[in-house]
Amino acid sequence: MEIILKQDVKNLGYKDDVVKVKDGYAANYLIPQGMAIMATPSAKKVHAENLRQRAHKEAKLRGDAEALASKLAAAVVKVPAKVSSKGKVFGSVNNIQIAEALNAMGFDVDRKNIEIVGSDVVKATGAYEAVVKCYKDIKATFKFEVVPSEDSEPQEAEKPAEAPAAEAEAPAAE
Repeated sequence: MEIILKQDVKNLGYKDDVVKVKDGYAANYLIPQGMAIMATPSAKKVHAENLRQRAHKEAKLRGDAEALASKLAAAVVKVPAKVSSKGKVFGSVNNIQIAEALNAMGFDVDRKNIEIVGSDVVKATGAYEAVVKCYKDIKATFKFEVVPSEDSEPQEAEKPAEAPAAEAEAPAAE
């Protein structure tokens, strides 16, 4: 008996395969369990049409994912984080903050599809790389930079610059 598999069956085939099995195996196990349907001529026609439509949709999704991957590869993302005066990030920067920064730039990326290269979190300012899974086998690598946010403590290099300004004000007061 020929059947069309509705899901992957170990040692038999994958979803949407048309396979031949013994009548008892199909009638007593595969069909009642919802794993397969009988491959009648009308079911084969419906199956072929569904495969054709699915291939068309997948081609569109794949094209969109490739376009997103090429745009991401060219982008440099700045992720603001609250940092100390020594450049250490309070807490850490993870895929959630990167996803928010990407969404702010106009990229619609789910945080679950972002992976930071080398570690799970970033604890210092600087340049890093991340990989985004755009589609099944399409991935994009992009660079992101952790920068201090507006509410961060001033950097140590900026503090000495303030001292001469205070001395300049003193003679003006005389």
